[in-house]
This record gives sequence, C-alpha cells and structure tokens, in this order.
Amino acid sequence: MIARFAAALAALAFAFPAAATIEIDQITSPGGVEAWLVEDDSIPFVALEFWFVGGSALDATDRQGATYLMTGLLEEGAADMDAQAFAEEVEGLAASFGFSSYRDSVVISAQMLSQNRDEAADLLRAAMVEPRFDPVAIERVRGQILSIIEGNARDPADIASTTYNSMAYGDHPYGRPQEGTAESVAALTRDDLIAAHSDTLTRDRVVVGAAGDITPDELGLLIDRILDGLPAEAPERPEPITSALDGGVTVVEFPSPQSVTYFGHAGIERDDPDFFPAFVLNQVLGGSGFQSRLMEEVRVQRGLTYGIGTYLSLADLSPGILGQFSSSNDAVAEAIEVVRAEWADVSENGITQAELDAAVRYMTGEYPLRFDGNGTIAGILAAMQSDDMPADYIVNRNDYIEGVTLEDVNRVASDLLRPEALHFVVVGQPQGLSPGN
Repeated sequence: MIARFAAALAALAFAFPAAATIEIDQITSPGGVEAWLVEDDSIPFVALEFWFVGGSALDATDRQGATYLMTGLLEEGAADMDAQAFAEEVEGLAASFGFSSYRDSVVISAQMLSQNRDEAADLLRAAMVEPRFDPVAIERVRGQILSIIEGNARDPADIASTTYNSMAYGDHPYGRPQEGTAESVAALTRDDLIAAHSDTLTRDRVVVGAAGDITPDELGLLIDRILDGLPAEAPERPEPITSALDGGVTVVEFPSPQSVTYFGHAGIERDDPDFFPAFVLNQVLGGSGFQSRLMEEVRVQRGLTYGIGTYLSLADLSPGILGQFSSSNDAVAEAIEVVRAEWADVSENGITQAELDAAVRYMTGEYPLRFDGNGTIAGILAAMQSDDMPADYIVNRNDYIEGVTLEDVNRVASDLLRPEALHFVVVGQPQGLSPGN
C-alpha cells in the first residue's frame, strides 16, 4: 500500500550535510498549518511529509480496521480518475506518493520534481481530499488486508505482540490490531471508510516536514493548496492507558521448533526530563549492536538466541520498554530467566562507566548517518513536530546524549527497570513453561 519510488526520483536521492549543519525554517502557512523546512536548491527536487496525529486509534469499536483500509485506498483513484488513471498520472509526472497508517498517525509522503511541483501537488490533493472509494477498489484492497490478517495469524512474532497488546490494553484501541480482524474488515462499508477519512485527515492534527528545492513562502502556499478541502477538526483521541499486565509468562501454543518471546513493561514519556538517561540505558541493556548486556548474556555467553533487543516504545497513549527474541523450544525458559536476571542486575547495581562510554560513542556516531536524503529528512522533521520536540533537537541531540552521566543512568535504571513487572508472551512449544504461567 506504500507507493514505490519512481526510478527517476530514486536517481535524485542525495545526502545532506552532517546533522549539525542542517538549518530548519519554521513556517506557518497562510491557512495556519505548521511546517518545518530544510531548504536545498542543489537539485530540482522536493520531499514532503504530512503526519496526521490520531491514526487507527480513532477507529470506533464497530469499525476496527477502517483507517488502515481507508489509507490503502487513497492511491486507488481520486476525483475523476480511477485507480489506473491516477497511477498513470503519478508516473507521468515522475512523482512518488506514500500512504501509511499507524496506531497513532496517518503518514502521507510525496516526492516530486520542481518542474512538476504544482501538477503533482494537485494530484496529491485529489488523493487526500477527494478519494473515490470505488467499490471495485474497496474489494481489491479489502482482499489484500484479509490476506495480511491471515498471514499474521500464522506469524509467531505477530501473534506474540498482538497477544501482549490485547492483554495489556483490553478494549482500548491499543489492545486491537490496527488492521482489524477478519470479521471487522469484512463488515466495513464505504460509509465507514468515508467516516474514517473525515476523522483522521484533518487540518488541526497535521504537521508537515519538507526538504529540498522550495522556499518557505512557496511551501506555505503549496501546503494550503494540498490541504484545501480537508475537515477542520478531528474527534477527541482516546484517553491514555496504563498496561494492565503484571509480571509473569503467557504461553500461546504454536507448532514450531522455535518459540518467539515478546516482553516488556511500562516505559517513559518522550518529554520526561529523564528521557535521555533512559535512552542511553536502553542502548546498554538491549540496544543495537553486539555490545548490549542482553546480547552478551543471552547470545554470546549462552547461545540461547541469534538475536535479542529492546527499545523504548513512545506510543502516544502508553509508553513502554519492550523487547523480543527467538529461541529453540528447549532454551526459551533459560533465556527468560537470563533476561530477568540482567533486568534485575541493571536495576539494582546499574551499569559501568565503560558501558556508558561505549553506548555514547555508538549513539552519537551513528546519528548523522540517518540524514541521507531529503525524503528521510522530511520524515524526521514531521516526526519531531509530532513529538513536540524543539527545532534545535537535530543540532543538540548528540550534546544531550554526551551530557548523560553515569549517576543519571543508574538513578533512572533503579526507577524504570522493574524485573518483577516484566511480562513475557511466548509463542511456540516451549519446554519448562506452560500456558497461563
């Protein structure tokens, strides 16, 4: 459902300078929409990213999966163009559009040549404001989603995360798969899709990131041109929720020689003053690379898995610290005990200065590599606004990381890491564990 970049656009991908030299223009369009821009006229090409806050969490209980299906239909015909005609118009302009639905947002991206900017903007507006929702397209995309749901039901990793979320959040939208269920998707009507469209694509919930060959004044006018006709206001978002899970193990029987384990507990908000110590802490505990505690203890020392990782989930309504690994059925029980032991050790005893230094080197060294093209930068700018981050974050981010002290990390570790609250969902036929443990 996400459009592939046209070959002409892929050839125009370019690298921006290091993050520290990026300059961001913060603008407000004449129509009142906030946007951030990194201007670069070195090639005649611009990328746009529209983030509509709300996402599939806005789906009503009786129309689960509506936002996911609706988003997949935005490129399936608009205004007086059916799906084929719309695709041909986009290809003819060497433009690229992407439409994605997430739990907390709908993200629409566009890349276009400067010489075709107005025509491409009009096409994008048609997709966003005047989608056709033709019956034949609805049934085609509905079939694709039903296939996804069927495949997810056979995927141990998806079963694990879905089970965890269902147990943690119950009837809250976070407790449901964003693509819906086979029953709910089969029951969705065209009216449901129209309602999802008007609920999620609204001017009061959109932030915009842009990068490339466009001036601030031109961007403001272009944004208003694209968004003209969208509803002004969205419905209220669901209330924040705290995970209902306590510590323990849940086993979901699945015929496989390996077990997939998904685990975690409540986390930390992005705007918490202790976020950066927690960010560094996660890197030491289970972050990227082979230097993390869990990778060392679970894989390197004991050979219980090929890989294990954790991350800070910054879900808008319920942040968490989550992780996942796969092990053979005869090893998963031991792996869980090792995870618990490391969680407890870091919580009680903290990390070492050497671990902190290694984490800081890795996190600051890899950061500039993210800024590898205008499409990527536009997405980063939109994401930053969605998270209420300051515009100077890009410049100062590594300073924040380097400013984290060992005392900071170990203090946060004792508060954030709660081994007694860790809940593990194991999908497979694990030995030494039984359903309901």
